[in-house]
Amino acid sequence: MTRNLFGTDGIRGTANREPMTAETALKVAAATAVQFRNGGHRHSVVIGKDTRLSGYMIEPALTAGFISMGMDVTLVGPMPTPAVAMLTRSLRADLGVVISASHNPYEDNGIKLFAPDGYKLSDEVEASIERWIDSGTESMLPGPDKLGKARRLEDAQGRYIEYCKSTLPRGALLEGLKVVVDCANGAAYHVAPRVLWELGADVISIGVSPDGRNINKGCGATAPLAMQQAVLDNQADLGIALDGDADRLILADEKGTRVDGDQVMALIARSYQKSEQLSGAGMVATVMSNLGLERFVTGLGLKFHRTRVGDRYVVEAMRDLGLNLGGEQSGHIVLSDYSTTGDGLIAALQVLNVLRQSSSPASDLLSVFKPVPQLLRNFRYSPRADGQSPLDDVRVRDAMRAAEGELGEGGRLVPRLSGTEPLVRIMAEGDDEAVVTRVVDDIVAVLAETSGGDGATGAASETPPKASASRMTA
Repeated sequence: MTRNLFGTDGIRGTANREPMTAETALKVAAATAVQFRNGGHRHSVVIGKDTRLSGYMIEPALTAGFISMGMDVTLVGPMPTPAVAMLTRSLRADLGVVISASHNPYEDNGIKLFAPDGYKLSDEVEASIERWIDSGTESMLPGPDKLGKARRLEDAQGRYIEYCKSTLPRGALLEGLKVVVDCANGAAYHVAPRVLWELGADVISIGVSPDGRNINKGCGATAPLAMQQAVLDNQADLGIALDGDADRLILADEKGTRVDGDQVMALIARSYQKSEQLSGAGMVATVMSNLGLERFVTGLGLKFHRTRVGDRYVVEAMRDLGLNLGGEQSGHIVLSDYSTTGDGLIAALQVLNVLRQSSSPASDLLSVFKPVPQLLRNFRYSPRADGQSPLDDVRVRDAMRAAEGELGEGGRLVPRLSGTEPLVRIMAEGDDEAVVTRVVDDIVAVLAETSGGDGATGAASETPPKASASRMTA
C-alpha cells in the first residue's frame, strides 16, 4: 500500500506548488468521485475551507473536478473541519472535503477527505484514490447531461452553531463566565464566538479578522501567548485558542497558564467517569501524550491505549475499542458521542460545562495530574535523494538505544518523522529531568552530525504580546 500524495492528515503542501496546485486538486476531486460513486443515485459532496488566500484557487478546482464526474457540490465556505464532517452526515452526502492546512502558515494549504459517515478516510482508501489519479479518470467521464451542479448552503454556520450548543445538557448556560476565544483568524472566526455568546458567556474574541494571510500568525492554538495575555488583561475565567481549522484547542486558566490536550483529556475522563458517560472504561491517546496522563488514567481504574500520532488513528482505535474519549497532547480532542474527528470548540464546551458546575477556578480544575518531565525537540533536515530517513543512520540508532538505556523502564523515548515537514521529532520523558534533557540533546547532536540539516528547534520563550480584542455581551 503506497501513498505518495496523502500524509498523516490528507494532502498538504505549499500553495500553487505541487501537490497543492489547481491541476492536482482537480485530479484529486475526479479520482475521489470515482472512488465514492456507488449506485445510480445523484451523488453529492460538501466542500468547506478555512480562510487562506489559496482557498480561492483550490475550491473552484475541486468543484470542477467533482462536477465533471457528475457529483453535485454543496459549498459551505469557511467552516471548522469538524463542522464539515457533521454536515456531510447531516446532508446525507457521499463525501466531505475540507480545504485547510490546519495549524500551518497561510502559504500552505491542504485537502482533507471525509467518508459519508463523517470519518476520515483509511490509508487503504487513500491509496486507492492515488491509483485512480495515476491511471487517469478520462474514460469514466459522464455525458454532458450527467454533469453535476454547485450550490451554496447559506445556513451552514447556523446549523453548526446549533449543533455545538446541543452538546451541553438541556438548559445549561455559561452565564457568569468570562471567556477569551482566539480563533486564529481561521475557520471558526464567526461560529466560535457566536456559540459562546448564545450560551450566555461574556466573550472576548481575538483572531477574528482574517485577511487570507494572517491565519495562525501569532495567534491560535500554536501561538497561544496572545490568548493567555488577553485572559490576564480581561480577568477572564478561561481562555480558548483554536487552530486554523478549529479541530484542536489549547486552553489557559484564569492565571494565564497554558493547558494542553493531556490535561483536558484527564479532566473529561474524570468527569465522564463520575457521570457514567465514559464508554468502554478507557480512553485513547497517542505516543506523544505525557506519561503522567497514563498514570492518572490507570489510577482511576481505566484502560489507557496509545496509537501513532494523528487524530484519525486515535479515532480508528476508539471505534475498534468502543471508546468515546480520545485525543492528542497537541489539542485534538475526540468526543465520539458528538463528533467523528477532533473538535476544539465542542471539547472547550465540555470543559466550560465542568467549570460552570464547580466553585473552583480553572487553575484548580485543569491541574488534573502532575506531568512527568518531558522534552520535545524538532530537528529540520535536508531530505536525501535516496529518500533515506535520518533515523535510519546507524549512529542515530545507536544514540537512541543508549538513550533508552539511560531512561530505563520508567521513561520513554519517541522518535518520529513529521508527516507534513522535513522534521525529525525527538521526544523523551522520565522522572529525572536532567536525564531527559541530556538524552534528547545527545540524539539531536548526532542528527546534526549525520543529516546536514538546519538544526534543532524547541519551544521558545516569548514575552506575551498585547492582544486586541472584540467583545460580545448578552
